[in-house]
Amino acid sequence: MTQKSHETLTLIEEITRLDGSKYVEISNMVQNGRAELAVERKLLREVRILQLNIPHSVHVENYENYINQHFTMPDEDFQEFQEWQRTPEMEHEVAMILKENHIG
Repeated sequence: MTQKSHETLTLIEEITRLDGSKYVEISNMVQNGRAELAVERKLLREVRILQLNIPHSVHVENYENYINQHFTMPDEDFQEFQEWQRTPEMEHEVAMILKENHIG
């Protein structure tokens, strides 16, 4: 499969949806900026960085490859925030990343 994007994931953030539910995402500063912009546009309630500069482990690399194959970085003029949907395998990768970084 060809890549849609080429993002390097470097941080862990907590995103609060408009309904108050929260989830944790492995992201980078550009995507975090898009999430912050989504807060300003009232598309999300809150974004909070939990950890910067996470080690680039095999789990981060696996998740990064998945994100780059399935999603693109939104332009700044987006009108809705796209939440990255995960497969059960990618949920496991994210859980391992959180464990490696002592979060959760």
